[in-house]
Amino acid sequence: MRNNVFNFCPDCGSRNIQTVQGGRKWQCPDCGLELFSNVASAVGVVLLNEDGKALLVRRAKEPRKGFLAFPGGFCEPDEAAEVSAVRECAEETGITPQRLQFIGAFPNTYEYRGIVYKTCDMFFEARLPGQFELKMQQSEVCGTEWRSIGSEQEIASIPLAFDSARKALLQRIGCLPQEEL
Repeated sequence: MRNNVFNFCPDCGSRNIQTVQGGRKWQCPDCGLELFSNVASAVGVVLLNEDGKALLVRRAKEPRKGFLAFPGGFCEPDEAAEVSAVRECAEETGITPQRLQFIGAFPNTYEYRGIVYKTCDMFFEARLPGQFELKMQQSEVCGTEWRSIGSEQEIASIPLAFDSARKALLQRIGCLPQEEL
């Protein structure tokens, strides 16, 4: 499958598989298969230090390799968003955030190896624990930066990997226009 198009039905192998609803659904007239491309859940943690600066990670792989993002990733099946946020942050940074506060949820497009995944990215804010040691997961993170995120200008200056993170930061400071929700 490339660009969300199947060449063969994954159930019966028929070449008659049809891509419908803009690549969100596949149906096979030969065996009756209906397969849906549902939205994936993802999380990000805006982890703040005592100066109010946020920890950003530099992505070590595609998509958007080299751009900045918040520690986070995809939710596992049967996993609550808050549990995913804590797990992903700990995996990528070695820091276990505590007392998460929900910022907001925003749609995102995550293209990887020619396949487009639509996601619902949920963002949480947390303070650093009293004692921590930063341990980067090298397969996911190739660097970190502490950045100020208190104004629209500061947010605009950050080369963020995904627009959903920009929207979360603007929501956090009360500057997200209603039409971007």
